[in-house]
Amino acid sequence: MRRFAYTGVYWAVTDSNMTANHHYDTVAFDVREDAAMLFFARTSDSGDIEDYLLLMRATGEDFDDSIYLEINEQQFAGHDLISEVTLNGSMLTLALREPAGEFDGAQEIVLTFADTPDNKASIEAGALSVLGDKLAGGNA
Repeated sequence: MRRFAYTGVYWAVTDSNMTANHHYDTVAFDVREDAAMLFFARTSDSGDIEDYLLLMRATGEDFDDSIYLEINEQQFAGHDLISEVTLNGSMLTLALREPAGEFDGAQEIVLTFADTPDNKASIEAGALSVLGDKLAGGNA
């Protein structure tokens, strides 16, 4: 297996595990009428968003509590993409149900984020709401 590291807009092979890695400086949690969202962003010094990942759980009578993944305006796979999630400190690992062609066959996506009070509060508030039954272990 190969490991893929995300740098800018390119994927690079780094070792033998099928993993896509992303690092973000900002985490935000939001609840809308029909969705709960965790938003991860890498921002420039001027505050512009350079890279982002959005995890969204659709809620309500018209939805099946599906989790959706969006990276830089591209939506991936849909409701059955993620099989389980672990949270360890400032690292969130999304295990994929099957290798994702969009990520060159990666079997998991590893998100790391800056260990700040605001990010920690967003993760604590949003992890259960967005990830729910997909959370399989770890600690915050």
